[in-house]
Amino acid sequence: MNSNISHPLRVSAGNPNHHLWNNNGTWFIHYTVHPTTFTKQRIRHSLGTKSLAEARRRRDVIFADFGVKRGCLNQ
Repeated sequence: MNSNISHPLRVSAGNPNHHLWNNNGTWFIHYTVHPTTFTKQRIRHSLGTKSLAEARRRRDVIFADFGVKRGCLNQ
């Protein structure tokens, strides 16, 4: 894992639903990580809620935890 990455996730300030999609009424999260310089991995999983507000909250918790675990700066 590259510990020099300062901000591993792209966030769109103009789109509060960035990284979210609704699949038959249930909200999912999707994002891409780069475990090495030459590889990438798409992550997709259910947030287990039908509420958009709750999906946003769960996404934010996941991303905050992601940054802390990898020593990344949240920008």
